[in-house]
Amino acid sequence: MISNQILQSNLDGLKEISRADFCICDTEGKTLASTFSGTEEYEKAILAFVDSEADSQIVQGYQFFKVFDEQQLEYILLVRGEKDDMYMIGKMAVFQFQNLLVAYKERFDRDNFIKNLLLDNLLLVDIYNRAKKLHIETSVRRVVFIIEPHQEHDMNALETVRNFFTAKTQDFITAVDEKNIILVREVRQDEDNDDLESVAQTIVDMLSPESGAKANVAFGTVVGEIKDVSRSYKEAKMALDVGKIFYGEKNVVAYSRLGIGRLIYQLPMPLCRMFIREIFDGKSPDEFDEETLTTINKFFENSLNVSETSRQLYIHRNTLVYRLDKLQKTTGLDLRVFEDAITFKIALMVVKYMKYMENLDY
Repeated sequence: MISNQILQSNLDGLKEISRADFCICDTEGKTLASTFSGTEEYEKAILAFVDSEADSQIVQGYQFFKVFDEQQLEYILLVRGEKDDMYMIGKMAVFQFQNLLVAYKERFDRDNFIKNLLLDNLLLVDIYNRAKKLHIETSVRRVVFIIEPHQEHDMNALETVRNFFTAKTQDFITAVDEKNIILVREVRQDEDNDDLESVAQTIVDMLSPESGAKANVAFGTVVGEIKDVSRSYKEAKMALDVGKIFYGEKNVVAYSRLGIGRLIYQLPMPLCRMFIREIFDGKSPDEFDEETLTTINKFFENSLNVSETSRQLYIHRNTLVYRLDKLQKTTGLDLRVFEDAITFKIALMVVKYMKYMENLDY
């Protein structure tokens, strides 16, 4: 349960304080961490000690101790030296490791609880009962962040996020698959959506290399009850997907700011195909030439303002009007008319969504 790295770190700390040498082994005599070499020669002695009734024993110049997790024997601790002060140091070390086991077990139990909570695997009554046992506040404002590192299976990213946020006891970091990291974060009363976006951007900057692909972060809405955390998680998942389809240039996406993309994402594919067929008579808006598409996108960016669009495209106003008239003849939609512009904008987004879904099928 406890990593060998953590065990070694604790032994090194104990040695620095007590100036004694330590070794910790599993119940099969295999060394997990040690401050001295040559521990393999004590394997037989350790196995004999495991089978004995004693909780501590002096063997070949070492104090042997059993470390229990409740009633289950978990580790064998060796301390070099036969004097009484080494026995006292050994008992203190045993106490340290038993407390460490309790802490890690609670963390493991909390991690399982959060995973099941996110995935809707718990009944309502179980949510509150288990939260009470694990000393987790049930009426705290929380929001779920989904963090997608720039590369899959990045355990360093998980540890980085965990080290950054675990100072707060009401924050939880876990993973429900191999691709994404989940952060369930406590939200202060004075924090708003802009503050949460700042937190998300901090995570992106923290996990992204100086050059190359950046991490992506999406988050749901703030909920006030622990039973609603799964809703925030589902919203964050949708925000991550919708962001990839419609807002590819953004590394931070909030569910509350998805706009019309959220509606399109929930449309069935047959309805999308029918919409494109009816609006464009079987053609696709992404079949237009690059000049036309650039003009359309810039026109939308400038809120249908002809003068500003022509200025940014470095073309005469009449040239832009000519292009818009040509597009109207081709599609029957005049982008200078708000209703037609909305229809065209939705069509472009629907085509993006269709392409994304078709690529997933492959």
